[in-house]
Amino acid sequence: MSDSLDFAPEKQQAAPDGTDGRPPAVSVRHTRAKGEPRFPDGPKADPAGSHFERRIRSFQPRRSRVTAGQADALQRLWPAWGLDIDGQPLELTELFGNTRPVVLEIGFGMGEATARMAAADPDTDILAVDVHTPGQGHLLQLAERDGLTNIRVGNGDAIILLREMLPPHCLGGLRVYFPDPWPKKRHHKRRLIQPEFLTLAATRLRPGATVHCATDWEPYAEQMLEVLTAHPDFENTQPDGGYAPRPGFRPLTRFEGQGLDKGHVVNDLLFRRVPLPDQPSAGG
Repeated sequence: MSDSLDFAPEKQQAAPDGTDGRPPAVSVRHTRAKGEPRFPDGPKADPAGSHFERRIRSFQPRRSRVTAGQADALQRLWPAWGLDIDGQPLELTELFGNTRPVVLEIGFGMGEATARMAAADPDTDILAVDVHTPGQGHLLQLAERDGLTNIRVGNGDAIILLREMLPPHCLGGLRVYFPDPWPKKRHHKRRLIQPEFLTLAATRLRPGATVHCATDWEPYAEQMLEVLTAHPDFENTQPDGGYAPRPGFRPLTRFEGQGLDKGHVVNDLLFRRVPLPDQPSAGG
């Protein structure tokens, strides 16, 4: 396998003579020397390499083509709006430059829904974490295009972020939309929404913070509902103890629309972080 920079050049307007306006011998593909980073000023390939663990990963890194525009955004914007999840302690007020509440979104795909939610709620900051490089670049493009200063893009393992980098009770919410369902029974242990993950997340969520999950895989939705309902640190916001209607703040994504067209049923789950033991309940 060659070690070339894996991005596809964006289409250019054809010149009057029918060419693309560039000398035919010029190529935008670049062969990297051994050890040369893919994006020198962008996300690192393995930001938490020193924190390697022999544990099951709940995500599957995807290697796919990065457009020239995405590559440009990663190079220019990552130093200001990107975060490599490397295990070092993190202060959210320093990352965002303010004291607004921060919602952690794990897995954002290409970032369209994240950008729309950030635009609709400028008083909430979003730390969006994924390992998909094209999606990281595209979300940075959207943030710049729309002037969204309340987005930061995280690169790496959200477990390391939660466990090692964030202080207790610093998050105002957690969003997990359409995670990999790992449909085969032998892979169910790879699913993100598990009791152990919820216990970790609870230590970083403020009392009253909302955990919002959505999936179009009904068996996974059933598992999510089961483990969230059984967890002592969370309570269902729905009086009947079931699924929630899709809230207006969660945009209908292209991926979701394709699933609905195929007859998939999308389920939302909205749970709340219960008060800490030394704090009174809302009615106390």
